[in-house]
Amino acid sequence: MNTELLKDKTIKGWHFEWNKEDSYYQCRGSVCYDEDHDEIPEESLIAAAMQLELNLVSAGYDTDLQYGEKGYIYINI
Repeated sequence: MNTELLKDKTIKGWHFEWNKEDSYYQCRGSVCYDEDHDEIPEESLIAAAMQLELNLVSAGYDTDLQYGEKGYIYINI
């Protein structure tokens, strides 16, 4: 995998940090809750992550978007 172009990115005001060792982006926002009372990131962070994922897919990367607890969101490459 060519990760030469992968680096920290800012999308819609959110700073996504690139973890080179484990090949993923991460960002943390406020903690929100879904209808099942599970922790999820805030909606604007989810929208920014989806835009970053779309950009990565358009560049030819396989991605996997995941939510974590405490407001984290991850995009695995």
